[in-house]
Amino acid sequence: MFVNDPVTNSIAPSWLGPTGGFQRVLIRIGAALFAPLCHPIVLLKSSRMERAPILYMKEIAYLILVAFGIPANVMTAAILCRGKCGLTRGITRYMVAMAMADLLVVILQVLLKEVYIPYTYNSFLSRSTMCPSYIYLRILALDCSVWLTVSFTFDRFVSICCPKLRLVYCTDRTAVVVIVSLCALSCLKYIPFHFMYEPYFIMDSVKWGCRHKTAYFTSIWWTLFSWMCNMSLSFLPIILILLLNGLTAMNIVAASRIRRRLKSLDGKDSEAENRRNAIVLLFTVSGTYILLWTTGAVTFIFTRITINFVGSDLTSPSTIANDVGILLIRLSCCSNTCIYAMTQSKFREEVKNGIKILTRFIVKPVKLARH
Repeated sequence: MFVNDPVTNSIAPSWLGPTGGFQRVLIRIGAALFAPLCHPIVLLKSSRMERAPILYMKEIAYLILVAFGIPANVMTAAILCRGKCGLTRGITRYMVAMAMADLLVVILQVLLKEVYIPYTYNSFLSRSTMCPSYIYLRILALDCSVWLTVSFTFDRFVSICCPKLRLVYCTDRTAVVVIVSLCALSCLKYIPFHFMYEPYFIMDSVKWGCRHKTAYFTSIWWTLFSWMCNMSLSFLPIILILLLNGLTAMNIVAASRIRRRLKSLDGKDSEAENRRNAIVLLFTVSGTYILLWTTGAVTFIFTRITINFVGSDLTSPSTIANDVGILLIRLSCCSNTCIYAMTQSKFREEVKNGIKILTRFIVKPVKLARH
């Protein structure tokens, strides 16, 4: 017998009971590893439980994402706060804010939603009083992560393409104002999420779970709000990032040509080389964002235009595309750390130093204990 989780709409064997969360995680790992090798009729006694093979890999991917994403973002923020990566204070502010927002996304969207809640029944997050607030925090963290990436892209655009404005805008104080303003705007923008849901069911006079109200599917205002959320999270940021990066690239190419003509430099230009290296970080962060968000954005357009909302059929193309798109979106919250490591030599040096210090901190007590 299988039961349906009221918050995440996920299915789990009812014999697991309300306790034994660690056992459920182990069962989940085993199911994700061996389920694709078995026949679906043997694994799942209900046709509702059948799913595409690619969705089994999602179970392992989320566990890896949690194991890597949380320490990676904490390490990134700690290293950048030291200010030894050769970056200006303004850029450092943006990157630390991005790392902290990504950390919240991994905790709220992956650790709690995909690992903790589905296999921990009677959780306080499953109560109807907490469910809307929890969903609000999830979308809030994701929105902050997205628009901090856009603000970082705009800051680099001003720094390279607008020399006069750069003196006023590209400062530490402006970075703080922009970060605080974006977070405050995100908090206000998604307030309607608190009024979008109703209890999923009532058991022993306790309201559990939450689901969309009927008006959400029929009211034009809720439809507009849904489109506004998705425009704000995917379409508008992608358009702005493409536009700003395109203008920045054109400016860099034009400036490099003029510099070569004025100085008649046939060999290597150290200043132009440094400028190109500095902009690599911008293009890799922005490009990775666009690649990982495209699937989710296209899926939303397709499901809304065709009026084919994602349902409980885990074998339908719309469900597969939606789940893969969500996985890629959450993966983007861990990609920035890899980008820093690949493009910034000073960041790599700081990571090596941090690993050495951590190793000494662990090895020294072990040696003392042996003696």
